[in-house]
Amino acid sequence: MSDVLRELLCVAEKAANIARACRQQEALFQLLIEEKKEGEKNKKFTVDFKTLADVLVQEVIKQNMENKFPGLGEKISGEESNEFTNDLGEKIIMKLCSTEEETVELLSKVLDGNKLASEALARVVHQDVSFSDPTLDSIRISIPQDILGIWVDPIDSTYQYIKGSADIKPDQGIFPSGLQCVTILIGVYDIQTGMPLMGVINQPFVSQDPNTLRWTGQCYWGLSYMGTNVHSLQPSIPERDGSEALSRLTGNTSPEAESQGFSAVISTSEKETIKAALLHICGERIFRAAGAGYKSLCVVQGLADIYIFSEDTTFKWDSCAAHAILRSMGGGMVDLKECLERNPEKERDLPQLVYHVANKGATGVDRWANKGGLIAYRSRKQLETFLSSLIQNLVPADPSA
Repeated sequence: MSDVLRELLCVAEKAANIARACRQQEALFQLLIEEKKEGEKNKKFTVDFKTLADVLVQEVIKQNMENKFPGLGEKISGEESNEFTNDLGEKIIMKLCSTEEETVELLSKVLDGNKLASEALARVVHQDVSFSDPTLDSIRISIPQDILGIWVDPIDSTYQYIKGSADIKPDQGIFPSGLQCVTILIGVYDIQTGMPLMGVINQPFVSQDPNTLRWTGQCYWGLSYMGTNVHSLQPSIPERDGSEALSRLTGNTSPEAESQGFSAVISTSEKETIKAALLHICGERIFRAAGAGYKSLCVVQGLADIYIFSEDTTFKWDSCAAHAILRSMGGGMVDLKECLERNPEKERDLPQLVYHVANKGATGVDRWANKGGLIAYRSRKQLETFLSSLIQNLVPADPSA
């Protein structure tokens, strides 16, 4: 089943190529933006865009997986509908055609007859992409295809993608905004248990050539199934808990000072109660960043220990990929509200996010929202220490307050 993961890595790179191609021409890019329909909007943002790049990427992933693994395409769900309306008001169902010429014809309808742009995009959509990783090549594991479901966020942080800032400076390796915050997220989960099994995060815009202005990216992956845990970052990310962080930073391992070793990445829209608690726990090591996928990636990369978000405006497609990678590293992603209500003495199991059940009574995208908020982490021991400090410092001890 490493064949499925290998193919996901290939389609993620193809998706990154599409995302980069769509940004090359500003005039073309302006044609691609369409406001999302009411049922598809994320209530966190007053204006929520979708782009042809979003829709194209999602359909390329679906079609490629279906071609290689018949039956898997229909198990792929994502943020975008594949219906697009061009400037002339024509409704077009976006799909990957079998030939480059047919795709050019379809894209031309979306792009109001812009043949050059359509040809450039179709070329990227149909070009072959190969992926090689010695770690992945060594995996010998069999996962039944019929238990697999896939969540896709074709371009996470669409706002940063559209804005296109290329000159944002990072804070200790973490970008608060800009193209670096854009990610392509593909998460595979068990449709019976809802647990994440495989994750791919492609970051299309990592570094820009100062001469050509062309971007190159980076890809991260992880697999966690039946005791097999392997990921693309090993062994470069050190395992550490709060006490190890603290001794490195201060030389002091007393319980009072232990949590001061934590770093957290948060949303700019995080609630004041959470921010005030984090100030006590993390001191100055609180970083703000755009994009749920990117903030999760910061934890995967070891740039932050914790990603905490108390609102209900992230979704299964935002979290599944990073959750799978973090599981393969010994971490995970849990429901924040349930963690705060949990008695750790009586309840040993952590309330991990699951991906197979819709929220009861919800409609539209809210059916797949992470309703209780979330915490992403790399170490269970570290999470328990963090939660203990968070509960002590939350007044009132309720993230929805």
